Amino acid sequence: MENIQITSDGKLNHLLSIEGLSKKIIEDIFLKADSFLDSNNNNVKKVDLLNGKTIFNLFFENSTRTRTTFEIAAKKLSADVINLNVDTSSQSKGESILDTINNLIAMHADMFVIRHGQSGAPYFIAKNIDSRIKVINAGDGNHAHPTQGLLDAYTIRHFKKEFHNLKIAIIGDIKHSRVARSDINALNLLGVPEIRVVGPNTLIPSGIEDLGVIPYSNMNDGIKDVDVIMMLRLQKERMDNALIPSQEEYFKAYGLTKERMLLANKNAIVMHPGPMNRGVEIESAVADSKQAVILSQVSFGIAIRMAVMAILLED
Repeated sequence: MENIQITSDGKLNHLLSIEGLSKKIIEDIFLKADSFLDSNNNNVKKVDLLNGKTIFNLFFENSTRTRTTFEIAAKKLSADVINLNVDTSSQSKGESILDTINNLIAMHADMFVIRHGQSGAPYFIAKNIDSRIKVINAGDGNHAHPTQGLLDAYTIRHFKKEFHNLKIAIIGDIKHSRVARSDINALNLLGVPEIRVVGPNTLIPSGIEDLGVIPYSNMNDGIKDVDVIMMLRLQKERMDNALIPSQEEYFKAYGLTKERMLLANKNAIVMHPGPMNRGVEIESAVADSKQAVILSQVSFGIAIRMAVMAILLED
């Protein structure tokens, strides 16, 4: 696909995927997020960067966590935020997606944050509207979730400082995970030398090695000596048929337990994009441990989303 998310002079125009971004753009987003974290630490509740801008959260799939963090991020930047539940609006009455978008543009939209079950939908929208209106992909099908990939990498940067000496394992439903793809793309760009994907063969896409990762079907081998463990949930809503025997069997083979944590580096951190299924992919004793940085991911996610919005919409 044409890389419409970068301007001719190398600046961010939309955020549709990690693919096509430069390392510098990612580092610029991180630096901007640093400044917002500093503001939060200094009890600055709001900044006026996007005062007068209107941002539409346009979610064609249900989401609480992602939509809420985008809303909080926009409001912290002083933007006006409109949340649209498309399931109960014009789309259910047969209106085309571009008709819906164009009607919202007529209401003076400056940005759309879009989650859609169809891969490529945010790209299609961005390509067919005025380039002055910005689009952020908040997750499309199995394809990409770029702000999640950025906030995950940002979390690793916070706790591990450097990327060049890390071993990272991404564990679970790789096949259906847009988060895994965005994480892999971001971590490769940032210079992580060893990225492993771990899961049953039914949940590891064929040819995954082409993305620069090492596949493992054995959990214990996959997490041995790693510095970062990134757990994924089973995306049953995207599975056409049964790809695992049962949740109980899956947990026995691939659940992250205190015992398995002993195989990883003693200073390893545990991450999860949420929502977490305790007892399916992760044991509560691990999820609630000091090594788990899952709540930090949520906090950093607000700063990252603020950074992306600010970079795209600042005059």
